[in-house]
Amino acid sequence: MTQSQNVEQSVVDLRSDTVTRPTEAMRRAMFEAEVGDDVFGEDPTITRLEQTAAERTGKEAALFVSSGTMANLVSLLTHTTAGDELLVGDRAHIVRAEAGGVSRLGGVLATTLPNQPDGGVDPELIPGAVRPDDMHQPRTTLLALENTHNFCGGSVVSLERTRELGGVAREHGLRVHLDGARIFNAAVASGHTVAELAGPADSVAFCLSKGLGAPVGSLICGDEAFIRDARRTRKLVGGGMRQAGILAAAGLIALEQMVDRLADDHANARQLARGLAELGFDINPEGVQTNIVIVQLDASGDAAPSPKLQARLREIGVLVTTPDRTKIRLVTHADVSSEDCAEALRRMAEAEIGPES
Repeated sequence: MTQSQNVEQSVVDLRSDTVTRPTEAMRRAMFEAEVGDDVFGEDPTITRLEQTAAERTGKEAALFVSSGTMANLVSLLTHTTAGDELLVGDRAHIVRAEAGGVSRLGGVLATTLPNQPDGGVDPELIPGAVRPDDMHQPRTTLLALENTHNFCGGSVVSLERTRELGGVAREHGLRVHLDGARIFNAAVASGHTVAELAGPADSVAFCLSKGLGAPVGSLICGDEAFIRDARRTRKLVGGGMRQAGILAAAGLIALEQMVDRLADDHANARQLARGLAELGFDINPEGVQTNIVIVQLDASGDAAPSPKLQARLREIGVLVTTPDRTKIRLVTHADVSSEDCAEALRRMAEAEIGPES
């Protein structure tokens, strides 16, 4: 296993790339970080991280927040006012995994459009979804996209599709927010820069604590006026941190040292997918683009096969998650090597775990 763990005695944790532990370089940078009160704008390490994030995404400014959920929430609340309507994919993280925050805290109606397999939505559906100027209806003001798309199997939304969706949105007076929690994975897989992929969006949020391996934090990036307003929104939701440069220091290391290695995670995910296919699971390894593998299980004889399979895998020391009651999700990351993936597959074969388990 990685970090000097013994393969035979250790768990292979494929639940999420959020389980990674900070590298020695991150720990050292955190220990040595120069800090100040960030609410007063006096933390030099946070300032440096925000400047770096803005440069990487091609935006004017950036704001450090504690999590990906907060990054999306602050962005959406800043773009909208209570009573507005947000258009978003029906499998988006914003509507499936963020506790309904934009509706509960922002009074914003989230109207969903069907996600396509690539993680995008059909641009032809947007014009019909935008409300007319009618006092009886909410104002449709924002389109939210996601790249890579978590619940579409870590799929990469192409630059062409993103530009098309952004163009249609602007034609109808909508702003665009991009949930780019794993946008660096998208960049590595597609060959485009993060700035290119984020270009069609007014704002983009990305996580440091997923594939990039930092312990905490996300960035919101946009123009200077938007980030100024977002800083106020961050304060509103309790996100103002003080000497948080110790966290930002790890984020800087993540951006400097952890991006290129994402290709290894993608290769390991395809290795897992090939092995699962050999075990009889219904999965196309060629469809795995980044570090997320989602396996659809046969529910014809059991309405909820995934919790049972998850429990069986836990018994042999392989940890996965269940996006719903008929799927399992496996995620590769910096603390899982190719050897670990092979070991997980070996244990499954030895335990005779397959699609009928």
